[in-house]
Amino acid sequence: MTDDQGYGDISAHGSPDVITPNMDKLKTQSTSFEDFHVSPTSAPTRSAILTGRHPFKNGITHTILERERMALGVTTLPEVLKKGNYTTGIFGKWHLGDEDEYQPENRGFDEVFIHGGGGIGQSYPGSCADAPENKYFDPAIKHNGVFEKTSGFCTDIFFSQALSWIKEKSNEDKPFFAYIPTNAPHGPFIAPEKYKEKFIRQGYPKKAQGFYGMIENVDHNLGILMSKLDEWNLSDNTILIFMSDNGKTWGGYNEVHGKTYNAGLKGFKGSAHEGGTKVPFFIKWPENFEAGKKIDLLFNHYDILPTLAEVADIDISDIPELDGKSFLPFLTGKKTEAKDRYRFVHGGRWPLNPALKAGQEVDKRWLGTEESSNPENSKFKNCAIRNERYRLINNKELYDITKDPGQTTNIIEKHPEVVSKMREAYDNWWTNVRPFMVNESAPLSSEKPFPDAYNKQKESTGIKTWTAPDLD
Repeated sequence: MTDDQGYGDISAHGSPDVITPNMDKLKTQSTSFEDFHVSPTSAPTRSAILTGRHPFKNGITHTILERERMALGVTTLPEVLKKGNYTTGIFGKWHLGDEDEYQPENRGFDEVFIHGGGGIGQSYPGSCADAPENKYFDPAIKHNGVFEKTSGFCTDIFFSQALSWIKEKSNEDKPFFAYIPTNAPHGPFIAPEKYKEKFIRQGYPKKAQGFYGMIENVDHNLGILMSKLDEWNLSDNTILIFMSDNGKTWGGYNEVHGKTYNAGLKGFKGSAHEGGTKVPFFIKWPENFEAGKKIDLLFNHYDILPTLAEVADIDISDIPELDGKSFLPFLTGKKTEAKDRYRFVHGGRWPLNPALKAGQEVDKRWLGTEESSNPENSKFKNCAIRNERYRLINNKELYDITKDPGQTTNIIEKHPEVVSKMREAYDNWWTNVRPFMVNESAPLSSEKPFPDAYNKQKESTGIKTWTAPDLD
């Protein structure tokens, strides 16, 4: 799963900017979902994938300010897979809480190789922060509780470590779940020089050079992953999924083509419009899922957990408040029509109540008043209700996505009965999820677990040196 790569940022999806032969190849080998949606931003999407629940039910209404922490006690995908004797590993970006009890090793993952906070080198008021002075090259990574100083570009490192672990587990003949969420192509937009060269020659702005260079670097690593699965005789019995975590970031703006290519979608990362939530989703399992098949039905990030549980024949009927439904029958061809469901999108990110600052300096763009920080006052801000045909935005705009995927014509006045039903469904949903927003009254922590642990280790035993694995 890439970070901030839009639906259109793949050459197979018409991108005039990037060349992605491996993503394109994977799409031809996979069943691809052409109407797959996630949340408008990072942490919410990650929580939905890992729980099968809407992010707000996981307490996640932001990407920082303690509201990125996935509620404790929620059953996770790796915990589910353990019931099927799977071993589980994460390699890259976690972004669901940096305090120990929220970390992946305490949420079902056996192997943990991650950076901190919401991105490499990031630090925000409260607990959300990466190891100090981390960069995209040679970052310090927390590996099973111990910080290691790596060597190389972050994406290359995450894939190398993941592949080494996959190889080890395959030799043990043990079923595995490898979760590889890269921090690329998230800003700051930094890529290895050889991946930026052509964009520099073509006159792309500096940010776009890094953004598109990172995507092509991910594509290169995806190719290595695919070839190693073939080499190790794992391809036939391994499900391979490729997706992104939200819509395209503005880092891809370029003056070469006059505007940013977004596959005709309205809105970008953070938006409740189609462009904020529609992402590529390719799923490959030879001899089980049809290669080259396209599914146009609407599915979501929280449908992934129920699907993989069904694949692994694991009962999840005891997990409360699941929003997801398995799409396995559609992959196998047993079903071709889906019962229409409402899907609810909300960008969250309402301001922080000043009473929760805990004496810390907070950027005024995140800070509000007691009134503006009340979620009730943001109920209809940056939100959407979607079903197979319509998308209702901010309780004010209605679009027929089947006829107008670019959302050019607001038809809210023409379909009062549709709007009434969608509004009623949204009201019921909002009432249901409000009690789950458990982080709203959490004061900002004065401690930063990742930097604190890094500095403690540095002073006591020093920072270990990561050894790049041999994949031959």
